[in-house]
Amino acid sequence: MNTTKTNRLWIIFGTVLVQMGLGTIYTWSLFNQPLAELNGWNLNAVTVTFSITSFALAFATLFSSKIQEKMGIRKLLMFSGITLGLGLILSSFVSSLWMLYILAGVVVGFANGTAYISSLSNLIKWFPERKGLISGISVGAFGTGSFLFRYINGAFLTSFGVTQTFLLWGLCALALIVGGAIFVKEAKVVAAVTNDKQLKDFTVKEMLKTKQSYMLFIIFFTACMSGLYLIGVVKDAGESLAGLSPETAANAVALVAIFNTTGRVVLGALSDKMERMHIIAGTLLITALAVAVLSFAELNFGLFFVCVAVIAFSFGGNITIFPAIVSDYFGLKNQSRNYGVIYQGFGIGALAGSMIFTVMGGFVPTFMIIAALCLVSFILAIMIRNPRLQEARVKEKEEHYAGQVVADN
Repeated sequence: MNTTKTNRLWIIFGTVLVQMGLGTIYTWSLFNQPLAELNGWNLNAVTVTFSITSFALAFATLFSSKIQEKMGIRKLLMFSGITLGLGLILSSFVSSLWMLYILAGVVVGFANGTAYISSLSNLIKWFPERKGLISGISVGAFGTGSFLFRYINGAFLTSFGVTQTFLLWGLCALALIVGGAIFVKEAKVVAAVTNDKQLKDFTVKEMLKTKQSYMLFIIFFTACMSGLYLIGVVKDAGESLAGLSPETAANAVALVAIFNTTGRVVLGALSDKMERMHIIAGTLLITALAVAVLSFAELNFGLFFVCVAVIAFSFGGNITIFPAIVSDYFGLKNQSRNYGVIYQGFGIGALAGSMIFTVMGGFVPTFMIIAALCLVSFILAIMIRNPRLQEARVKEKEEHYAGQVVADN
């Protein structure tokens, strides 16, 4: 095995450990009820914490590339891991909702976002020939962390209570992220070439001048809102809509993690073999159908779990494919910055679900609005075209025309 290949495998290994540590935050719905009961807080007020975490995660992606340029990928990941771990550890001492929002929300979310997008973008740059698959492996590890810690944190909660669980959770996450960072190295970017012609690498300013950037933002916002809202409330929704017992509804957290991870790996690999935006369009359509069922059908155990699985699978796939789409549409050179802008749809989507729930007053009207947005984004996904390829074709025509003029003269 040559050195380059060995180094790339170790980088995958390190990134997987980092992403697994980051993915533990997706077990948050396990903590809503215990925190509310322990402190006498309103359950809905506690659930807002995950929305704040998700928003802070997305906001952090705007700054991660600049921080990475100053610190380097390895130091950035170590710093993020320590910060995230301390945020969770200190959350075990909180006595007010505002402290919970700041520590478990803002601090944990910001640390998570800087590590998530920098480690993901770095790994994609190491494997430009398999962007979909490698993105699937990376964010699939994020989902795996969620799945494993559904049981680990669940066992901690049962044995030690919510206060001690925050402490143990923080230590575990810190160890995974910092330990994984040791194996990660900075990637070098090679310009993409198609038909012997180099495709343009868009800067953030150039990207924002294209209509595709706004179309991608709307699509990503919708895809994230549907998945993140479900992740944050799936246990409570199971009890309310399908009449499940608390124990049975808690299993939905594991189901979300399983299908979230499966969607990331399966659809990520598939996106290297077919048009990525066609896959996104398909996931949006089946998400709209699943959410409509949750809104209008008489739910039982089986139907509820099928709908949850479909939404989680689609969300996982969308999160995986979008980094590759952004690099396809705007280039690898500035992928981290460009994806950071589009990724704001993640944070806004996380907040939007909770806001719609508060305004509309229930799960059913919230799901109905999400279904409508999925249909709108489905149409956009069918209409959108790659701006890099469009620009290359325009240049090719201009060069062909200029050549004809010279030949005629």
